[in-house]
This record gives sequence, C-alpha cells and structure tokens, in this order.
Amino acid sequence: MNVYDFDKTIYDGDSSIDFYAYNLSKSWIIALLWPSQLMAGALYKLKLIDKTLMKQIFYAYFRFIPDIDKRLDGFWKANRSKIKAFYASTKKEDDIIVSASPEFMLEPICRELGVRLIASRVDKRNGVYTGKNCFGEEKVKRFRKLYPDAVIEVFYSDSLSDSPMARIANEAVFVVGEQLNPWPKEEN
Repeated sequence: MNVYDFDKTIYDGDSSIDFYAYNLSKSWIIALLWPSQLMAGALYKLKLIDKTLMKQIFYAYFRFIPDIDKRLDGFWKANRSKIKAFYASTKKEDDIIVSASPEFMLEPICRELGVRLIASRVDKRNGVYTGKNCFGEEKVKRFRKLYPDAVIEVFYSDSLSDSPMARIANEAVFVVGEQLNPWPKEEN
C-alpha cells in the first residue's frame, strides 16, 4: 500500500486555505472573524496555544456557511484539477491519505479518487475538533489504530513534519511540486 499526505503532496496547494478563499469569495461576512483568526495565529507562533486550538479558531467561519456540503461540492468542482499528475501514475487500489485537513473537506475528493482517508475530525457546523489535529506523531497513532499490521510500501509527503510516517514506511518520497525525491536523511 501507498500512503500519502494530501496538501502540497497530491493536491497543488493547501485545501483548507483554498476552501477558505473560495468561501470568502462567496460570503464576505466571514472576514469579520479576521481579528480572532489573526490573534490565534499570533498566539500559536508565540507557542501560547497549540495547533489544534489555533485551527479550531480559524475554522469557526464554518458556522457562517449556510449549506457547507453544497459549498464543498462547488469547491471540488472548481479545484479537482489541482490533483497532481504524478498521483495517477503512483496510485494503488489500497492507498490511504493521512492528512491534517478536516475529514469532511477531503471525503468528497477521496471518494472520487477511490482512496481511504484518515484526517482531522472537525465539526463542519462550527469548526470544533473532536480529538487532536492529525499532524506529526498523531498521524502514526491514528494510522496504527486503524491498520495495526499494515505495511506501507511507499509514503509520500511534502513536509518534514511527516517524518514520523516516513520512518514507518519501507520507502519515503519527498514531494516538491511534481518532482519525487528521496526523503531527506534525518540528523541525529
């Protein structure tokens, strides 16, 4: 099996940011949350709040989207083309995507791609997390809980924050654009 990160790995960009921009273009009212979102970003940078809380404050804009499922359908119709070409040539039937993005946001595209998904559980009505952000070591914990004996043939990611997943794979590939590179060596 192959396992992939999603954003900037098989998707050209950050789907959470792109979905926000898509929503902002349709519902300017969400701009009223900029002060709290900027404050959360600053508090996270200062290490006063964790990533999960920072993202939860950012995702509070979901409550202003009247039919988020319909909005999500429109988003994926507009952004389906951002799935990178290399993915089609590396895809296997038993692939899994492990992402920090909200699960409900990636479910439609993963269904279309025919791939299983492990992602952050976020309430689409209000942006509240159920559990931790699926990031770093949390990806490994969530993957192993669902697939305790699975062997990852190749793991693909654009980020060194995914080194915990890279360490449990037979091979890891560092993705830069459409370029597939060997995973950088870790320094002890």
